[in-house]
Amino acid sequence: MPDVPEHALNESNNKINLKDYQPPSFNVDTVDLDIKLFEDYAQVDSTLKMVRQTAGDLVLFGEDIELLHIAMNGEGLAPEDYQQDAGKLTIADAPDTVILELSVKICPQTNTALEGLYIAGSGSETMFVTQCEPEGFRKITFYPDRPDVLAIFTTRIEADKRYPTLLGNGNLVEQGDVTDAPDRHYAIWHDPTNKPSYLFACVVADLDVLTDYHTTSEGRKVTLELYAKSADIDKCHVGMQALKDSMVWDEVNYGRAYDLDRYMIVAVSQFNMGAMENKGLNIFNTACVLSSPETTTDSRSFNVKAVIAHEYFHNWTGNRITCRDWFQLCLKEGFTVFRDQSFSADQQSSAVQRIDDVATLRAYQFAEDAGPLAHPVRPESFVEINNFYTTTVYEKGAEIVRMLANTLGAENFRKGTDEYFRRYDGQAVTVEDFLSALSITDSKIEKFIDWYRQPGTPVVSGHQHYDEKMQNLTITLSQQTRHVAGFDAPKPLPIPVATALFNRESGNIIAAQMLLLDQASQTFSFDNVTSEPIVSLLRDFSAPVQLNYDYQDEDLAFLLTHETNGFNRWQVTQMLVNRILLSTNDANSKPDVYLQALAETLPKLAHNDAMLAARLLDIPSPQELASAIHKEYDPVLIKQQREDLYKQVADSLKEQWTILYQQLPLQAYSDSPEALGARALRNIVLDMALTAEVAEATNWAQQQYDNASCMTERFGALKAMVNHQVAGYEGYLADFYQRFQADDLVIDLWFSVQASADHVSTDTIKSLLAHADFDWNTPNRVRSVISAFTSQPTVLWTPKGLDIYTGVIKKLDDSNPLIASRLLQVLARWYTLVEPRRQMAHEQLLDLQQHVSSKHVLESLDTVLGAAGN
Repeated sequence: MPDVPEHALNESNNKINLKDYQPPSFNVDTVDLDIKLFEDYAQVDSTLKMVRQTAGDLVLFGEDIELLHIAMNGEGLAPEDYQQDAGKLTIADAPDTVILELSVKICPQTNTALEGLYIAGSGSETMFVTQCEPEGFRKITFYPDRPDVLAIFTTRIEADKRYPTLLGNGNLVEQGDVTDAPDRHYAIWHDPTNKPSYLFACVVADLDVLTDYHTTSEGRKVTLELYAKSADIDKCHVGMQALKDSMVWDEVNYGRAYDLDRYMIVAVSQFNMGAMENKGLNIFNTACVLSSPETTTDSRSFNVKAVIAHEYFHNWTGNRITCRDWFQLCLKEGFTVFRDQSFSADQQSSAVQRIDDVATLRAYQFAEDAGPLAHPVRPESFVEINNFYTTTVYEKGAEIVRMLANTLGAENFRKGTDEYFRRYDGQAVTVEDFLSALSITDSKIEKFIDWYRQPGTPVVSGHQHYDEKMQNLTITLSQQTRHVAGFDAPKPLPIPVATALFNRESGNIIAAQMLLLDQASQTFSFDNVTSEPIVSLLRDFSAPVQLNYDYQDEDLAFLLTHETNGFNRWQVTQMLVNRILLSTNDANSKPDVYLQALAETLPKLAHNDAMLAARLLDIPSPQELASAIHKEYDPVLIKQQREDLYKQVADSLKEQWTILYQQLPLQAYSDSPEALGARALRNIVLDMALTAEVAEATNWAQQQYDNASCMTERFGALKAMVNHQVAGYEGYLADFYQRFQADDLVIDLWFSVQASADHVSTDTIKSLLAHADFDWNTPNRVRSVISAFTSQPTVLWTPKGLDIYTGVIKKLDDSNPLIASRLLQVLARWYTLVEPRRQMAHEQLLDLQQHVSSKHVLESLDTVLGAAGN
């Protein structure tokens, strides 16, 4: 490992370990908060009723706050009565029952980290919002800010009347004018459910509201409110319907009804996360709640529905039952991601939903597992917990829950989740508690605990043997997981492998079974098999593993044609493509079989299932391909290979593009799955036609842009014209900007289409960062350029490209270290690059180390640089 600054080493050694967990010395029964917001500061008064749980000092956490007054059991405390340092306030020898009164001063107006209570927007659109997960509440007041301290909160919010919207958790119990200040008003909110401080929220703003209602299965009438700027209220209807659909879905599928009198969502433009599940008052990034056909692509509109469902489902899997400590983050996130994926699968093609889930997992989580950032789904230590809001915790965590559900079956999984809710409602629990509840019908479920403890993606390899005389098929499978430095040698994991046998002649399924591979190597036997079948494995991606089965290309082409599982049709296509792009064996790298199978399959599938047809044309992203290359990764070579294959697909099916595009005419907007599929396929066909240089394709693109009925059509045409540098594309970019310059989320698209363009240069990125509409304080805008830029690794992994990228991290390190750290993690696999890119990247990262100071970035940087020694 290279030399690192002393401050970096000190941060790295300041780790919090799962094994060191101790319950809190004091619990909090009730919290009374009084938040008074003024022109340049806020005063927060709090009264905590606390009861001792175990021996030890009374410890409160607080950061970036000024203590004005503190009293215990009615008596003011002098500075010598407590110790305040390193973000803690400690009172030794506190009595067993304590009423603690505190008054503090904070400055949300200068809080750029978007954590705690902070200012968003400017001028007439200024609003004050909170983000307290995981440890933001300690920036509002001193408090035992940990998830296993649950309390009843009553919150009074006071502000100037220019902010008419005063929102808090729970139910509104009182509101009115401040008696001695006629230009000020207040609202009091009471949350009757015990919650940890990370679920606290308040909003002070001037917002309009869209209101609707839902009557739960238990007969409670719930007021539903979506708050946004007045210009955005018309974009809240999709979100409102998604909320109502989510509430019904959770009642039907999990028996979970909502428990408060109102449910509120607030759209905020400056927000680090996608959204936050604060009890009864969800704070949302505008990108995850606002949607309209004219301004929102189909994919983002569907994401709005999924995110709203996710945060609503947290009401039970995260709020009513929460995490004992932050190491258990996957407990609430993995389960809730599985639930929102299941909800989404019921809203559209279940096969395409599964494709979307797995494509994300392979592109990002597999890359995480393959590099220095690999960690268990339940981490064992951290310096900064924000660094572990990762695809491993979320997406891989969801895949583990899916394996549990598949292993138990639908009926027993429902019994297990019912037991989980019955047993642990109102508590802060662990992964072991979750598995214990699920195991009431099958004790082997508890063996899945190793999935939570062990980093790395298992590789399942296998082959088959057919005995014609005995009419017996045996399938031998083995598993291997790379040993990640710093962890114990990996163990064999329980891996459900959904399997089907297909008759080679008829294409029919002759047997289907869920195999459980739980040893290093196992052989599974099938009797009464009259001829050697084609075996389909890992159907519906039954486990988050890489599959390395002894397939011939022709076997995969057969499955592409005959598989009844839509996901597996996509999966075998991806296997063929990866063989072409990554194989070093010339005999396995010919695209002929793949191209022929596509030509035979695509026309019929386009007619029957346009959405799935569009996905069969997927080619793995550069990020996913890079994660499969463990050394000598050459971005230029990979880009060329991808482009060559894409061109071969386009040219080989050139005649089909005209037929397909004419079969998919522009029509009035509809939100049906069929319409979504038609638009997705039309955009792919358009790009393929431009690649194949179909004579009419340029006109198609221009006409689609001009006559579009929705953003998916317009932006699809714009993206195709920009990527192919169609004559006059600059004019279309200018037109797009002029049409939508008042809509921040659409202008994010305008930035991203240029930053991710196939021909992007560092000069383009610099000009975008210098644009008058670029805002360093808005994470969506930063990601629209910088995250989009990473899709072009041939430019990113250059001296100029990395200089821009690390410069952004340096700039954000102080103002928004959370975003800075997440951007840095994209560079984790620098050590796999070919020379001289590898040395260049190493030098740039070492230079970065001299210019950052936040523990967020330092922890990530130490890990990323340490990769060279692994």
